Amino acid sequence: MGPYVAVIGASRPSGAVAEAGQRVGELVAQAGAVLVCGGRGGVMEAACRGARACGGLTVGILPGLTRAEANPYVDVALPTGLGDARNALVVSSADVVIAVGGGPGTLSEIGLALSMGRAVVGLLTWEATAPSGGSLDIARAASPEEAVAMALGRLPR
Repeated sequence: MGPYVAVIGASRPSGAVAEAGQRVGELVAQAGAVLVCGGRGGVMEAACRGARACGGLTVGILPGLTRAEANPYVDVALPTGLGDARNALVVSSADVVIAVGGGPGTLSEIGLALSMGRAVVGLLTWEATAPSGGSLDIARAASPEEAVAMALGRLPR
């Protein structure tokens, strides 16, 4: 099995963001990586749909207590009962993180990933500045293709 790539993002994305999420999922699967996400709708569902269409494996780490809350493209649904705290499990289970769009939940996942030492690639998402004025280490991608290539290039050795 290949690397684990977390795809995080907006739960209610615009059309362009959802399309980008689906393309990221396709490319993750084509690279032979396992797609990990929060397992519900929005970018998570779009990415899973893309990965599944390309024969990839999708893992959804769910906030509730039942697998039934997973989107229909999740292959392995893992209910946690942790609510938003499951965000830590999503990013800790991955080797690298790709953020596509997003709101406050995505921002929390980005922060958790960075604090855990995970590389984060951003596409149409948050930009962050450290309190010292320096930029936080979120690699900026201009396209789904660039996002996945950058993420795979940042895998731990």
